[in-house]
Amino acid sequence: MIVAVLRETYPDERRVALIPAQVPALIKAGLEVLVESGAGSEAGFPDQAYQEKEAQVVADRAEVFRRADAILQVRCSGSSLEAGAADLELLRPTQIVIGQCDPLSSLEAVREMASRRVTQFSLELVPRI
Repeated sequence: MIVAVLRETYPDERRVALIPAQVPALIKAGLEVLVESGAGSEAGFPDQAYQEKEAQVVADRAEVFRRADAILQVRCSGSSLEAGAADLELLRPTQIVIGQCDPLSSLEAVREMASRRVTQFSLELVPRI
């Protein structure tokens, strides 16, 4: 399985969905990790930090979507419908998207993902205790 980390497109979002220190655990579990170039730079993690942990840095966002089985984002299309609109065309059936999706306030975004047969895990609905 290929897991991908995207560069955030939501305005002023500085976080990244996966930090380099967590990459080895995913690789040890048998996953391949792709990182869109620049994904961690706003959070202080340059591409080189991901490469040192054996993640593959990919410059082309469309290629990341093409290759990934699961997409990790801080903010998914539900919490960023305008910023995430371009990504909708890149998704394919059976892909998994994990992040903050705001499904209770963005019913249209949920419908859009469902119509594309994409599975979404909305992290803000996961209990933290």
